Amino acid sequence: MVVRTMHILMPYNYLLMNNGDSIIRADKCLFDRDCGILLHPTCLPGPFGIGDIGPSAINWIHLLADAQQNIWQILPMNPSGYGDSPYQGLSASAANPILISPEHLYTEGLLSADELELLKVPASAQINYSLVYKNKKRMTSRAASRFFNTDQSDPLYKRYLKFVQHSSGWLPEYALFYALKEKHAGVSWTDWPAKFRDRDSNALQHVSVELKEIINRVTFEQFILTEQWSLLRAKASECGVRIVGDLPIFVAHDSVDVWSRPELFNLCADGKPSVVAGVPPDYFSATGQLWGNPLYNWEAHRTDKFDWWCTRLKNILSWVDIVRVDHFRGFDSYWEIPADSKTAQNGRWIPSCGDEILREFSKICGHPMPLIAEDLGVITDAVVELRERYELPGIRILQFAFGNDPMRSSFIPESYDKSCVAYSGTHDNDTTMGWFHSVSGESSTRSDIEINAERASAQAYFGSDGSEIHLDFTRSIYASDAAAAIIPLQDLLGFGSDARMNTPGNSSGSWVWRLHNTDGLAEAMKTLAAITIKTSRGLSRKKTT
Repeated sequence: MVVRTMHILMPYNYLLMNNGDSIIRADKCLFDRDCGILLHPTCLPGPFGIGDIGPSAINWIHLLADAQQNIWQILPMNPSGYGDSPYQGLSASAANPILISPEHLYTEGLLSADELELLKVPASAQINYSLVYKNKKRMTSRAASRFFNTDQSDPLYKRYLKFVQHSSGWLPEYALFYALKEKHAGVSWTDWPAKFRDRDSNALQHVSVELKEIINRVTFEQFILTEQWSLLRAKASECGVRIVGDLPIFVAHDSVDVWSRPELFNLCADGKPSVVAGVPPDYFSATGQLWGNPLYNWEAHRTDKFDWWCTRLKNILSWVDIVRVDHFRGFDSYWEIPADSKTAQNGRWIPSCGDEILREFSKICGHPMPLIAEDLGVITDAVVELRERYELPGIRILQFAFGNDPMRSSFIPESYDKSCVAYSGTHDNDTTMGWFHSVSGESSTRSDIEINAERASAQAYFGSDGSEIHLDFTRSIYASDAAAAIIPLQDLLGFGSDARMNTPGNSSGSWVWRLHNTDGLAEAMKTLAAITIKTSRGLSRKKTT
């Protein structure tokens, strides 16, 4: 028997949702010696096989604040598709239901104690996505069934109706798309029967009735995600912690965005992409990175006054405080690859509409815009000029300072200034310990000679034997003049390559790492607090100014 308890989830997010079409203006200064940690919610510890946005995330906010950190950076929260990558989302507007907290559903009386217990799995350093998806789907199906049988005068149900009304611009399409994917065993929408692939209105109307139960479940999941995130966001605000989200420049081909708005993308008659996105050979891969995302039909976006882009920005800013714009150089020009290519080597640079998009963004956000430009890769003068025109902070990666990168001098901490956000590494890099102890390999662009030279350069720079290279990196970027300093949690804990989040160019083995136990975490956070106070960053600076 499930006993309903008093609601504890407050609709904090609706403060932003009900602010008309405008987003609350950014602070006068985006950063002021801020600092924090990069950790996706899926990586948080907990008993359910994957991190979520429930009690463990609330505890994480407290840990950050106690360590004087005022930034929590996350990856995209969209429902992941191919390869479980958050950068291949099924929707640019929806959130990932695997982040739903079972404990909050139990508190709301939507799960029984026995059902909660059955969701627990043995601790593991890697996420078993197939198991998690199976468990979370069973969980939300049961919770949704109870929810839709509840008293419609219930405050939670009233908030649900308000959420559905507010989300009418994207939620019905997404719920139908997801239901159709389930109906067709998860295959891409281009492999659905033609009547669904080509969006025959009569067929879609009929199947919506047939799939009502799934559609209701998906709608319920998005509502619960908003409720739970609202509670977490309120706690972060209370503790002085700002959340940095992530806006991928491209969307997955197998997404509701491409299925419902094909005119916005360069597609063939059968709906498949004619050209795809990626990057040429780089630090991470000798053959480049073949992402496979469809590219944009810029004339259609221009005709639409970039409304699709503006809607994306408004949506993500209702969830986070600051947005990292992924692959910012693509706003100037992007690497176009023939769709039938096996690698990203045979592509070409195509001009983009970034200036026009950013002009529209500035109308929404005011000045300064709460955006970070991820300006890594092949950076030309035009990319730099575009970033500077809109006064966006760029990114500096300390790992790139010691090799043969032609821009390596700009990655040395002495070159950092208030126009950049400094990182030891990002989710795409190896961990700092893994990088320091790396060896050449089949997919590496570096030889053993280059790796050894890089290692020696870092040791000479820090005057260190490298045994605590992760802390050398942390102290250095925190002491720099960078507007903000951010480190992955794996670097704070000194973890090796087995804790790497993503290996660009590899189609498997990424996105699975999580902190399965907290041994050493408290001590590491104390160390970080001491570094933060000494370098006058984060919450410690706010208390003294």
